[in-house]
This record gives sequence, C-alpha cells and structure tokens, in this order.
Amino acid sequence: MPGDPGRSCPCGSGLPYADCCGPVHRGEGTAGTAEALMRSRYSAFAVGDVDYLLRSWHSSTRPARLRLDPGQQWTRLEIVDTERGSLFDSTGTVTFRAHYREAGRPGTLDERSRFVREDGRWVYLDAEPG
Repeated sequence: MPGDPGRSCPCGSGLPYADCCGPVHRGEGTAGTAEALMRSRYSAFAVGDVDYLLRSWHSSTRPARLRLDPGQQWTRLEIVDTERGSLFDSTGTVTFRAHYREAGRPGTLDERSRFVREDGRWVYLDAEPG
C-alpha cells in the first residue's frame, strides 16, 4: 500500500499517516465530512494511491483510469473555505490550495471541489478552478 505509515499525514492534520488518512485509504473507515474526504484525497495524491482516488470519485464523473504524474510532489494543503459537508449534510464544497513541486519548481493548485453522498458515503463529484 502506498505511503509510509510512520510519517506525518500529508493532509496536514499533524497525525501520523497510519492514524489519519491511512485507514481511510485502506478501506478500514470512511471520511465523515466533505473536508475529511478532501484531505484524504489530497493525501492519496501525495502518496500515489490511485485506487483510493478512483474509489472516492462519484460514479457519474469518475474516469475509467487515472495516471498520476510521478514528477509532481505534493507538499502542503491549505483549506481555504468549507460550505456545508458536515455529518448531517448530503452536499458540500471545499475550497483549497494544494502546493506542489515539479521539475524543482514550486506551484499551487487552487480549486473549489464539490462533494456529495453516494450510497451513504462522501465522494468527490467535480471541481472548478479556485
């Protein structure tokens, strides 16, 4: 399974990966909120867990396959805003800034992601630039 279980979780929680996003990636639990799903998806990009990314994507917008850029290193996540997406909601949005390095140069991805519940669990629906 991707990721070093002893290192800090890429999502920025401060917890070890093995106690934070790792169990969600392995299917031992689910993200309880839209923001938690966003954080787990960012961590999946950071550790290269394509299977989790596809599993956490809404069935209507999920691509048939996904290939991650091995030269892109995700370095930090900033949550800018959240709208709804709590334990009691069925939809939510998370605006974030994801920092990365590619070819030795820093970059950022600003995005507003939409999440919905599918079969009772949070999934990523789609996004628009931030």
